Amino acid sequence: MSIAKKEYKRITVKTLVDMKSNKEKISMLTAYDYTMAKIVDEAGVDVILVGDSASNVMAGHETTLPITLDQMIYHAASVVRAVQRALVVVDLPFGSYQSDPKEALRSAIRIMKESGGHAVKMEGGKEIKESIKRILNAGIPVMGHLGLTPQSIYKFGTYTVRAKEEQEAEQLKEDAIMLEKAGCFGIVLEKIPAKLAREVAESVSIPIIGIGAGDGVDGQVLVLHDMLGMTHEFNPRFLRRYMNLYEDMTLSISQYVKDVKKSDFPNKEEQY
Repeated sequence: MSIAKKEYKRITVKTLVDMKSNKEKISMLTAYDYTMAKIVDEAGVDVILVGDSASNVMAGHETTLPITLDQMIYHAASVVRAVQRALVVVDLPFGSYQSDPKEALRSAIRIMKESGGHAVKMEGGKEIKESIKRILNAGIPVMGHLGLTPQSIYKFGTYTVRAKEEQEAEQLKEDAIMLEKAGCFGIVLEKIPAKLAREVAESVSIPIIGIGAGDGVDGQVLVLHDMLGMTHEFNPRFLRRYMNLYEDMTLSISQYVKDVKKSDFPNKEEQY
């Protein structure tokens, strides 16, 4: 069982590598705005991911593909202004790095300069190796992402578990080692068999953060709105809901409407 070994005043990419070495689990959650990011940071989360999942939970899109680089920078800047302790990792959105390494570098530089984020995250393996190298050469930390890669949803055609077959599993292992050798400081593994995720975590010295990847990895990440129960349609096996805010907020708002309608709000004590 992993327990916190020390207090970290500020989390850096080196901190995460040290945490893996010390067998201390890493906590990671998404955030997309100032208010929520401030709460997440003060609660002690190690890494805040400004995910392109903002496309789904903030903008209502079906996939992560529509969100733009400008929109990611807006969300990331809002988060960075709130954070005192956590490492802030920002997703490079679809279309901002796949075309060529120079475009990838320009996108990463814009995120770092305009949002103040601490690192970027990119989906893919050997096909984006040159883009990763170019970004790293500019001094920008990169986190990888393998397994289910939502930006490639139309290629896969489904959100089911990835790398169940031997060939895809071997390719994922090779990609993980390649990402480490290229200089990535960590990798997110999404929705793959737990046994494979454990093997990957044991094969590299950089932290492996899982989402639907079992308990044999170095840390876990969830979408904040999912784990707080603000969403209720999405129910994958890996999701643990720590609250049911959808129900609580609906009841509270409904009560507010009733109080206004019957002139119960504001009462005498709530007026000047």
